[in-house]
Amino acid sequence: MRRQRTLYILLLCISSLAGCSEGEEAMPAGRDAPYDLALPAQFSSPPLPDGNPMTMAGVELGRRLFYDPILSADSSLSCSSCHFPERAFTDGRPVAIGINTSTGRRNAQSLANAAYQYKGLFWDGRAPTLEEQALVPVEDPKELGHDWSAVERSLRRHPSYPELFEEAFGIADTAQITRQLAARALAQFERTLISANSRYDRVMRGEAKFTALEERGKHIFFDTSEKLPEGECGHCHTPPLFTDQTYMNNGLDEAPELSDFQDKGRGEKTGEYYDNGRFRVPSLRNVALTAPYMHDGRFATLDEVIDHYNRGGHPSENVDPKIRKLHLSDTDRLALKAFLKTLTDSSFVNNPEFRNPF
Repeated sequence: MRRQRTLYILLLCISSLAGCSEGEEAMPAGRDAPYDLALPAQFSSPPLPDGNPMTMAGVELGRRLFYDPILSADSSLSCSSCHFPERAFTDGRPVAIGINTSTGRRNAQSLANAAYQYKGLFWDGRAPTLEEQALVPVEDPKELGHDWSAVERSLRRHPSYPELFEEAFGIADTAQITRQLAARALAQFERTLISANSRYDRVMRGEAKFTALEERGKHIFFDTSEKLPEGECGHCHTPPLFTDQTYMNNGLDEAPELSDFQDKGRGEKTGEYYDNGRFRVPSLRNVALTAPYMHDGRFATLDEVIDHYNRGGHPSENVDPKIRKLHLSDTDRLALKAFLKTLTDSSFVNNPEFRNPF
């Protein structure tokens, strides 16, 4: 990917006859230059919408919008304010903090492998596509707190964005810069955020080996040893994405009636009684970097998460049957944590293609 972008910049500089000084960000390529999404061999192809083909110019525009506080009402926040690359595109807070230090409702989820999320986005799945998801934070009063009409005006008046939108989407004039095009660009950039080169992946490719403790943790995670207790992890956190993309009640809160949940999660979106208290099963890739955990960030450490599942959670009518006492020993818990740490992808969090371009 790095080689591809380097070639793209060199060709752009030559064709423009303007040259690029050292460290200068090049302008996007022409709108006809497709973006070759580097897909891991162990992953299936993600669902890519026909109406938003990925291009070099579109991805670069999306990256700039992602990091630009122009999307917030007071120009203090951007998408990246809740999604830091070094934290696998989370923010390290229990719940997101928005404009005017307003406290959000839920934990900021990782954007790693967002291209593969086909059963809805957000903890409750209320946005069916990345394009629709990208529209929401701008006008959420607890996130960027802006108005898309005002954002459109700012983008049209900006000294750089009109040309960037023209290169990405072939528009004829600034009046055609819309929230829909901005969301399409953001979605293109977010689809490039693929994480698939962790220590776990290298072991699976035969390039490395687990330690004895990691191997023990792997057996507990996947329930593959008759001599070790079952962790019940791999049933929902299935490889290679380490999520089955479903919504479940994992026993965080006791609820005699499903209407008792303070945050109804998936039920808030669907209106179905038995969806109350269910939340998206998150991917565990880079999980060691994405603390705190759960939809409300209640667990500060992986140890707390493991202890919750080891205790068996809290009862309610729709709690998943896999939530039960696990009887893990101290060594078992250490082993499980050691295995989870093998899912950290340092090449992903340090990829310069995903960093702030400004």
